[in-house]
Amino acid sequence: MQRQQGFTLIEIAIVLVIIGLLLGGVLKGQELITSARVRNMISTQDGVKAAYFGFLDRFRALPGDYTAATTNITGVAATNNGNGNGRVESGLTATGTTVAEEHILVWEHLSKAGFINGTYTYAATASATTNPTNPYGIYMQLIYDGAYGGTPPSALRHNLKTGSQVPVEIIVEVDRKIDDGKPNTGGFQISAYAGNGGAVTQTGATGCASGTAAADTWNATNGNTNCGGASLF
Repeated sequence: MQRQQGFTLIEIAIVLVIIGLLLGGVLKGQELITSARVRNMISTQDGVKAAYFGFLDRFRALPGDYTAATTNITGVAATNNGNGNGRVESGLTATGTTVAEEHILVWEHLSKAGFINGTYTYAATASATTNPTNPYGIYMQLIYDGAYGGTPPSALRHNLKTGSQVPVEIIVEVDRKIDDGKPNTGGFQISAYAGNGGAVTQTGATGCASGTAAADTWNATNGNTNCGGASLF
C-alpha cells in the first residue's frame, strides 16, 4: 500500500511566515510611497511660500503685483508689471504696462528673480509655460481670494492652492503634519481649485471632506483621488 504524502506542520508554518513577510513588504512599500508623496507636497508648498516671502523681503513688493518688475528683474517682459495694490489678483483691467491676471504673472516674477526653479513666462491663460504644477501634474495657484475652506467664499487673503487630483489620504496627511488635520480651519484648508484637472467634488458623502463645515473632518477613507488644499499666508 502506497504511503500518502503531505506537508508537515513545520513546512506549512514556514510557508505562512514567508507569505506574511511578503505581505508586510508590500504594505511597507505602499506606506513609504505615501510618505514620500506627502513630503513632496509639503516641500513644494514650503518652497513656494519661502520664495513669496523672499521676493517680498528683497523688492518690498509682492510677486505678480510688483509695479517695477520690468525695470528691476532681468528677463521680465516690458508689459508684465502688476498694479501695486498689495494683492495678487485675477480679472483686473490690463493697461499698457500691467497685466490682467497677476496670479499667473506671479510665477514669471518669482522664476526670473531666481526664487523658484524653472522659467515661466506670463500669458493670460495658465499653461505649462506659465505655471508650475503639483506632483500630480495640475497647476498650482497663488492668489488673493476667498476660494478655500468648507463654505467659501471665506475671508479674502493670499493663499497657495495645491491644485486638484491629490488623493484624499495624501491631502489629509499633509494637513495633519503641517496644521490641525481639519479641512475648514487653520493655516491649511480644503480648496476646490481644479487647475487643469476638471471639476472637484470637495464635500459630501463622496467628496474629500464632510458635507458640513461644522463637522470639519476629512473623508479620509472614501478613496477620493481628486482633492486639493490651500496654504494660507
